[in-house]
Amino acid sequence: MPSPQALAVLDVVLRVPCIFIIDAIFNSYHDPGSGLAGAAARVLIRLLGVLVSGVVLVLSQKALFKLYMLCFALLLGAVTVLINYFATSHIDFYSAYYTAALGVKLSPKNGPTLWLGLVMLQLMFGIGYVALLNVQSVYAALIVLDIMIPIWGLIIELPVDVRQLVAVASGLVLTMHTVTHLTMKLKWFYYSGRYVYLLIRHMYRIYGVQLLVEDTWKRIRFPDVLRVFWLTRLTAQAIILVYVVKVAGNDEGNQHYFISWDDFWEVLCNLIISGCDSTLTVLGMSAVISSIAHYLGLGILVFIGSTEEEDKRLGFVAPVLFFVLALQTGLSGLDPEERFVRLSRNMCLLLTAILHFIHGMTDPVLMSLSASHVSSFRRHFPVLLVSLCLFVLPILLSFVLWNHYALNTWLFAVTAFCVELCLKVMVSLTVYTLFMIDGYYNVLWEKLDDYVYYVRSTGNVIEFIFGVIMFGNGAYTMMFESGSKIRACMMCLHAYFNIYLQAKNGWKTFINRRTAVKKINSLPEMKGEHLREIEDVCAICYQEFTASARITPCHHYFHALCLRKWLYIQDTCPMCHQKVYIEEGSRENSIFANNNGYVAPNENQRAAVGAEADAGGPEPDNELNEDNDSIEYDEGEWGTQNGSTAVEEEYINDDTDSSGE
Repeated sequence: MPSPQALAVLDVVLRVPCIFIIDAIFNSYHDPGSGLAGAAARVLIRLLGVLVSGVVLVLSQKALFKLYMLCFALLLGAVTVLINYFATSHIDFYSAYYTAALGVKLSPKNGPTLWLGLVMLQLMFGIGYVALLNVQSVYAALIVLDIMIPIWGLIIELPVDVRQLVAVASGLVLTMHTVTHLTMKLKWFYYSGRYVYLLIRHMYRIYGVQLLVEDTWKRIRFPDVLRVFWLTRLTAQAIILVYVVKVAGNDEGNQHYFISWDDFWEVLCNLIISGCDSTLTVLGMSAVISSIAHYLGLGILVFIGSTEEEDKRLGFVAPVLFFVLALQTGLSGLDPEERFVRLSRNMCLLLTAILHFIHGMTDPVLMSLSASHVSSFRRHFPVLLVSLCLFVLPILLSFVLWNHYALNTWLFAVTAFCVELCLKVMVSLTVYTLFMIDGYYNVLWEKLDDYVYYVRSTGNVIEFIFGVIMFGNGAYTMMFESGSKIRACMMCLHAYFNIYLQAKNGWKTFINRRTAVKKINSLPEMKGEHLREIEDVCAICYQEFTASARITPCHHYFHALCLRKWLYIQDTCPMCHQKVYIEEGSRENSIFANNNGYVAPNENQRAAVGAEADAGGPEPDNELNEDNDSIEYDEGEWGTQNGSTAVEEEYINDDTDSSGE
């Protein structure tokens, strides 16, 4: 019993010929002058070929193996008939046998050796034929005997006419058996096709088109099929091109074991051009890019020490972007030279997009290390190295492109993406530096949040401006260079996600901050001796009050910075969940207690508290103190500790990042 890995590999390999057939049908040449009947016949044959290949492509693994076993059996039967006919009907068989296509003698010029080789070959083919068709033992022996009879006629040196008659009779018997077996298998073919139809219809009715496509995509391992198709096609073309170059070099008298660098570059360019000459080859190239990007992303994740599942989507984002760019620019329909230039430009755009995605992977790790005050240099070095590479590579790419190309819309787009990436890296490193400085001094830095907000807001504003500029560049390209429906759709998506949503989120963040600042400024502030008398800590960050504290209407004390971050997501007290911002008239009737249940140092109630304490009154209520244990200074946990939504968590984790990345 083969292993599951071997079955999976075989399943992928057996589906690849269907892709080759479909690609050959779509790329086949047709003569427009053959008339209406000929054109209709060609269309019908093409549709039939695509339909049959498509059905075979989506067959289940068991049905696929059974179909290929039948096809291999038919191939073996045809080969045995051809060998018998060639061996018995050729006038000078020995001479034809010794003269091979490449001028190599296959065996010594010895009659018994030749007979023995033919007997073994036909016996092997005959056994394979009956084994693949699962013929019963009695009929299997008769079929093998029928295949061997023409060889025995050759051995006993029957006349040529008799040998030909025996070979024809043997072939007819084998053909009749094959036709009979196929006739008996027509029912199986019908039910196999019907099963595929019913399965697709059932999946469509129950789950819809999207889940149907996703299930079929995974079940037949379509990305792996495309990769094997593209690599096999490329390898075959490479062998042919290298052989042609070698033959041409030998004709010119240049006999070398290796081809020259110029010939190698020409072969490579031709392979790249032919590797995207149709929609299926573009899909195959996208699948190969997907594998490269996937392992690149995994390697970077391991290197920087990230465990985020969302960061593993590079293997999906890169091929989709490449395929969209190919469709947008009409890559497969261009002339060879123009196709090579366009592919190079698309790859530059794809590279900048991959670098942007890698920055999105490294930025959370960089912020986490700086905010958690990790002091290990080994932990910081990989992330900083990747960030440095993300800053240097766009500069090098822009420098090389500007030295080799004149300014156009494509070069402007690549340069804009590179500059934008450099600015994003600078913003990340600046925020990282601010957090590291804050951790080094280990003192509450109340202005830190403002500085982080200013830095990130500046970066987001610049990114928004670049988005608007890129939209204008795309509009110019669509109107004056290469307009297409796909490009128009991509521009609409860009305008919605990168301009409208970014502006909307940025404005929402600004309003939240302004509202929070307004609320904080409306709360009373405690300083000096009164602050020292409460001997308490902030219930959010667990740090002592050194300079000042803000008092909520429910008379709990917090640092202004901590409370402001809390108010970004909800308008209630972290301790008792009462409204923080209330009207002036109702503020006098609110409950008055500090974070530990201690009476606030209010002039009207201080004497009453002292009298109650002297009289042995009840101890302050300490139940609320237990609630403080669930509120940490780590901003990443505020949203989850209080049942906040994903939007609230976004504002907690990064209250200033409105890029919507």
